Amino acid sequence: MAGNCRAATGGFMNNRTIMVVEDYDDTRVLLKTGLERLGYNVLEACNGQEAVDIADRERPDLILMDLDLPILDGIAATQCIRQKPELEGVPIVAVTAYPMSYSHVKAFAKGCDEYMRKPIDMTELAQLVNRYLPTG
Repeated sequence: MAGNCRAATGGFMNNRTIMVVEDYDDTRVLLKTGLERLGYNVLEACNGQEAVDIADRERPDLILMDLDLPILDGIAATQCIRQKPELEGVPIVAVTAYPMSYSHVKAFAKGCDEYMRKPIDMTELAQLVNRYLPTG
């Protein structure tokens, strides 16, 4: 589970920032590394409350939100983010290991724009990110 999670950014090829909200270190690092290879700045959050705080402070261009998080789950964190007018246009993608089911419907009903199932396919992730943050 989460170890030393911190908000992290780097100087990359474009100025778009994606926040990865994931409590499992291995999954978070995999997503962060893949997104950085695509040229994105990446912010990290280990729990829903941290995600809300970082989103409010940093205003990412896209959020990948795990639904099963400690402290504040992903759906509650999404609701908090959606209540902030300055963040209402930020796409939020629900990321979960659960199959498309009640969680999927509930996530969309609470403000997520799309759903992505774990394990993450990096090609699908790149396509998804490009839909929301087109380059070029």
